Amino acid sequence: MGYSINEETFDSVSTYWLDPECPLNWDCLFVLPAWLQVWWGEFGDESELYLRSIKKGDDLIGIAPLLLNGESASFIGSNDVCDFQDFIISPGCEKEFFDVLLENLYERGITRLDLRSLRPDSSVLKHLIGEARKRGYEISCDPDDVSLELDLPSTWDGYLQILKGKQRHEVKRKLRRLNEAGDVNYRVVEELDGVKDVMSTFFELFRKSRSDKDIFMSPEMESFFKSLALAMAEIKMLRFCILELDARPIAVVMCFDYHDTFYLYNNGYDPQFNSLSVGVISKVLIIKDSIQRGKKKYDFLKGAETYKRRLGGQEVPLSRCQIRLK
Repeated sequence: MGYSINEETFDSVSTYWLDPECPLNWDCLFVLPAWLQVWWGEFGDESELYLRSIKKGDDLIGIAPLLLNGESASFIGSNDVCDFQDFIISPGCEKEFFDVLLENLYERGITRLDLRSLRPDSSVLKHLIGEARKRGYEISCDPDDVSLELDLPSTWDGYLQILKGKQRHEVKRKLRRLNEAGDVNYRVVEELDGVKDVMSTFFELFRKSRSDKDIFMSPEMESFFKSLALAMAEIKMLRFCILELDARPIAVVMCFDYHDTFYLYNNGYDPQFNSLSVGVISKVLIIKDSIQRGKKKYDFLKGAETYKRRLGGQEVPLSRCQIRLK
């Protein structure tokens, strides 16, 4: 049975994703079709799209979400807004998928694969590296960053017991101080119309919270965040978690709810309320909400901020892998 490589569109890849019979592993949030399409629409002008499916006969075995720049190929996306990435492959078909893909890239004149933000369980580290090594390709894999995640217990009390004694005391104290400061309200906005309304508040607090965030949120980046929020809301994955004090929004966290995991993507808060630790407490309340929703994991995503460890996050190393095709 022969293999074929087929040019795809974001719409055709979305059709695969929506098909309940599709055998592919879609565990990686940052290569979902909606995410890829938004990123490409905002930032893809200077690259060539290489969005290909590989089939064995009529059976789909994987999708390569790549972009090409000269003789180099990398994932569709960028390191500043995509926390980790991977190929989309039917479990058990990794070897044949990468055999066909590497051959096709080589034939197209691609001499270098530069793949970033790879989790230890990625198909790149578990399978592609071995196939590339068999071909005698030059490979380098280096630390790229870290991500932190938390396995959630079934109860809030169970979560508090995970924390070290000092931090457990601090969480309780900060929650108590916030409640003593006024009327506290935590709410989640997920419907499309509500998301449109809360975007301006998110951007305002994002820029206020730190000077580097103000610089990061350029007009181009704001356009990306708006498009991403709307696209993810349409597929029922976006959650804006809002902390209010006396009916005033003082922290907004942009999250994604996918499978059994709650992902903390980005956030902003009013520094006027630093003394109440509203930035950290907003995340604590999301953890509590995630537990109540029956989620199994809370992913703080990329970045080694101290508060993530204090709230129970465990480090996951991320790697950058470069492969010379020769």
